[in-house]
Amino acid sequence: MPSVLDLAELELRELEAALADRGQERFRARQLFSWIYRRGVTNVEAMTDLPCDLRVTLAAEFTLGTPTIAARDRSADGTEKFLLRLADGRQIESVFIPDTPAMTFCISTQVGCAMACAFCLTGQMGLVRNLTAGEITGQVRVLADALGLRDKAFNIVLMGMGEPLHNYDETMKALRILADEHGFALPPRRVTLSTVGLLPALEKLASEPVMPNLAISLHAPTDVQRGQLVPINRKYGVAEIIEACKRFPVRKRSRITFEYVLLSGVNDAPEDARRLAKLLAGVKAKVNLIPLNAAAGIPFERPSDEAVDRFASELAAKGVTVSVRKSRGRDIRAACGQLIVEGQRKSPAQQLATLAFGR
Repeated sequence: MPSVLDLAELELRELEAALADRGQERFRARQLFSWIYRRGVTNVEAMTDLPCDLRVTLAAEFTLGTPTIAARDRSADGTEKFLLRLADGRQIESVFIPDTPAMTFCISTQVGCAMACAFCLTGQMGLVRNLTAGEITGQVRVLADALGLRDKAFNIVLMGMGEPLHNYDETMKALRILADEHGFALPPRRVTLSTVGLLPALEKLASEPVMPNLAISLHAPTDVQRGQLVPINRKYGVAEIIEACKRFPVRKRSRITFEYVLLSGVNDAPEDARRLAKLLAGVKAKVNLIPLNAAAGIPFERPSDEAVDRFASELAAKGVTVSVRKSRGRDIRAACGQLIVEGQRKSPAQQLATLAFGR
């Protein structure tokens, strides 16, 4: 009996090859891709322009893995958080942020995270496992249908649970699937990938044919400060990351975003802002300041509005493009750094992550 393939895990070229192996014309793959991504149909019997023999083959030899919605919460500001259950029972969170100014999906790339950033709840989970490309794109399919946005323009930020470059191959495959003209046809300029700066994966990203916007989770201007907040900095230091950013290809009129979570009394002093401005000299950069989204279990405090304004003013005075991110979804714990799925059983991957990243 032929092995069952998951349609959600196949790029168009892989689907073409799979159908060709079964005696089908390759153009049928484009039709099937369109049904799944453009129209949101998962029942092969409803794919009426496919011949009967192909629909029989699809039903017998293929599946279409799709996350299911386990819970859905809506914030007072319109932000929605989705708890999604995967085929193996693991759970992840995805977030919809309306009017930002476009509609934005915040998507996860891992169950948990191995980076253990000190101000992030997801890091407290450790790494449970990587998501597959189908599970990453599946979040987009589920949210687009649940929100009635399949035919609308939206943005994607890979800023949910996990470190995208720690799950490099599956993340890049997911972006290629989403960008395919026969599916969502999502332009790379509508996708932003956020990373703590894993080298050499960051350098590899620079040569990808599907190039998302880049956001670097920096959070401190010196190795001493950043090493206390972002443990991976002990392996890949601030200077190395900045040098990689200087070499990174940036689209015309675009910039690399440097995300900076402001922690009261830790990294929010005017001298920190001046050090940051000096560090970013020579980089096509903009800084996105994120006042801490405090939560139980995070051992830091949110700075005052005055401290945030002072920090932003210091950067602007040095010629740095700067913005302050408006916190969305805090009342349902959907804001940056607050995604966590509690009570999941531990996995061997968590032990490996502990060894690899020194937790």
